[in-house]
Amino acid sequence: MISIKVSIEVIDDTEEAEILIRCHQVDEEIQGLVKKIKTETLIILGYHEDRISRIRLSDIYYFEAVDGKVFAYGKSSVHEVKQKLYELEELCKEKHCFRASKSTILNIAKIASIHPSISGRFQALLDNGEKVVISRQYVPMLKRMLGL
Repeated sequence: MISIKVSIEVIDDTEEAEILIRCHQVDEEIQGLVKKIKTETLIILGYHEDRISRIRLSDIYYFEAVDGKVFAYGKSSVHEVKQKLYELEELCKEKHCFRASKSTILNIAKIASIHPSISGRFQALLDNGEKVVISRQYVPMLKRMLGL
């Protein structure tokens, strides 16, 4: 059994917050932990009616571009975001998100199940019951992220 020491140091407001991981080797478990930390700490601003909300990336199921606007879909909410889809793709790179189609970026952590669909596409059933189509050209990325 390997024990892990966890330390927390409270710093003043003038210093930048930092998470340091010291390990013997960087393995899949450490990489997964880093991805989770980055995902939990990334905040997206969402606009709905007259409100601006701070939304954690980990709470977003997917982003979708519709009629020149981009929307972030949560468990039961939808917010418009000001970023373009390609900007979100770059921002979310290596944070459990991937391009699922020309108009969709999907949070892989919110997928309950996937199954093959027509013409080489896949369909993902999300934790909130929604279904999202994964285009044929993006299926290899999904398989790579799932380790298939």
